[in-house]
Amino acid sequence: MEPVSLTTERLLLRTVGPQDTDAVLAAAQDADMQRWIPQFPSPYLREHAESFTQQVVPDGWTHDSMYTFGVFLPRGELAGMLGISMRALGVGEVGFWAAKEHRGRGYVTEATLTAARWAFTSLAVDRLEWRAEVGNHPSRAVAERVGFTLEGTLRSAINNKGVRRDCWVGSLLPSDLGLPSAAPYLPAPRA
Repeated sequence: MEPVSLTTERLLLRTVGPQDTDAVLAAAQDADMQRWIPQFPSPYLREHAESFTQQVVPDGWTHDSMYTFGVFLPRGELAGMLGISMRALGVGEVGFWAAKEHRGRGYVTEATLTAARWAFTSLAVDRLEWRAEVGNHPSRAVAERVGFTLEGTLRSAINNKGVRRDCWVGSLLPSDLGLPSAAPYLPAPRA
């Protein structure tokens, strides 16, 4: 798929490329992001940012395996990043981060809602999952504000820099946002 851009009243969500390498590198120096995001090497070097913006992101779009959006403010400043990785037919997993100086302003929540609507209507995703290591309360707060249902804790489900850790998992369905599903959904009977 060719990359798409999405807009909100405050944000532009677009793919990142070589022109964004410096901004990604600067944001990724944050110790909290390196601690909580398993995919972030520590230290995070220029070569990591170059690989991300020049190979990982374009390959994801080309192979329809991961749709990555930079979350940009109107003046072009990188406020965060969001990606939807395809896990199975009709199932995606969202991951996100906010640049340290832009946290607490609702940008990632707004971007996640926008990307979720796009995934449900354009990718035929019927289930969007969110996972975060137990203890990553800022990520959990975003997921809850978006409307994800916390489904539980998975033991030893994340490998964070060689250490197995427990993670929270939640889901968002099209119906949670008032949207139709691409496939019928038959919920389990309530006991």
